[in-house]
Amino acid sequence: MSGPGSPAGTWFERANRITPGGVHSPVRAFRAMGMTPIVVDEARGDRVRDVGGRWYTDWIGAWGPALLGHAHPGIEAAVVNAARRGLLYGLASPREADLAERLVSRVPGCEMIRFVVSGTEATMSAVRVARAATGRRVVLKFSGAYHGHADMFLVAAGSGAATFSVPDSPGVTPGAAGDTAIARFNDLADVDRVFGAFDGQVAALIVEPVVGNMGCVPPAPGFLEGLRERCSRHGTVLIFDEVMSGFRVSRGGAAARYGVTPDMVTMGKVAGGGMPLAAFGGSRTLMEQVAPSGPVYQAGTFAAHPLAVAAGLAMFDAIDAMPDLYDTLERRGARLQAGLEDAARGGRAAVSVQRVASMWTLFFSPRPVRSWDDASAVSREAYAQFFRGMLERGVLLPPSPFESAFLSLAHDEPVIDETVEAARDTLRHVTP
Repeated sequence: MSGPGSPAGTWFERANRITPGGVHSPVRAFRAMGMTPIVVDEARGDRVRDVGGRWYTDWIGAWGPALLGHAHPGIEAAVVNAARRGLLYGLASPREADLAERLVSRVPGCEMIRFVVSGTEATMSAVRVARAATGRRVVLKFSGAYHGHADMFLVAAGSGAATFSVPDSPGVTPGAAGDTAIARFNDLADVDRVFGAFDGQVAALIVEPVVGNMGCVPPAPGFLEGLRERCSRHGTVLIFDEVMSGFRVSRGGAAARYGVTPDMVTMGKVAGGGMPLAAFGGSRTLMEQVAPSGPVYQAGTFAAHPLAVAAGLAMFDAIDAMPDLYDTLERRGARLQAGLEDAARGGRAAVSVQRVASMWTLFFSPRPVRSWDDASAVSREAYAQFFRGMLERGVLLPPSPFESAFLSLAHDEPVIDETVEAARDTLRHVTP
């Protein structure tokens, strides 16, 4: 366990002197869990090893990219081979088109894409295109949703912001906040309220079709279809933020799983095979607005980085070589969910387990979580107790009650059963 005087504690003391909070992304600090963070030195398969040499069963999965598990040999080999040809060109490369073709062939409504480095770049660029195409300024997002750290999105944001009780970041100007409208997820009447209040002004509606940044929250039946109908009626660009759900909840992401076609989509995480790669895409009409084809400027030195492209191609090679991959993940996910629900019946705290494919969250809540109103009411202290207890038993969960956990192909049935038994033991000691 990490703490003062431990290898992780010593490292963290050093890091705190030279880095804000000792980390380079806030949720890694473990503050909401009431402890210093573990510091990872290696990751293999379904496990990570900390600097003290202890291995943990890892349900974070690098926050989503590790669909096949850590250090997949095919992806590792592809990155090494690419590095031998040069780390960075700064110019076009033929394999970029290979990966682009792989993505557009899978995602409904995606005819063209542009590669970027991060999910934040992808979402803010998609919104810029939507604003240019519509001549409007307002972006409609959902309370508790997180689409990266661009100013327009840090209004009623979930995930790390909610973990630290700062849903609106200082430094976001009133102008940026004023151009962002907020609705309640899974509530079409509330979406109608926003469209009525900003009649003719909503350029884009951006949504995680399967929410992962307030924990795993699935769309209610008819909700995504309702968004599609309203955006078409109001002339608003519907953006599916599939940075997290893309290629994880199905071969074509949530758009394919639910049969709803957005106007634009953002992708990342799984698409990069563990390397920094993201993308935004959509219809040819919208994407030809992007420079140099059109007037909407977007650029990046590290976009379509050769190593990231190689990793992405190797990821899809591996996916395509396993026709039953998603059926296997669905079956194992169901086994995990059923086991956790059974384990919860022996505990003292009310628990709701939610899952879509290989995304899942255990909420300390007596009722299902359908929106940020529900998520914000979960017991944060009970989750922190659960997190610490599971960590003591060698199981690493997301260090926030508002982050989805991720099943990978490396989590086989024995690993799932071990996690369930650890949860059964831990839940007996969690106080409501």
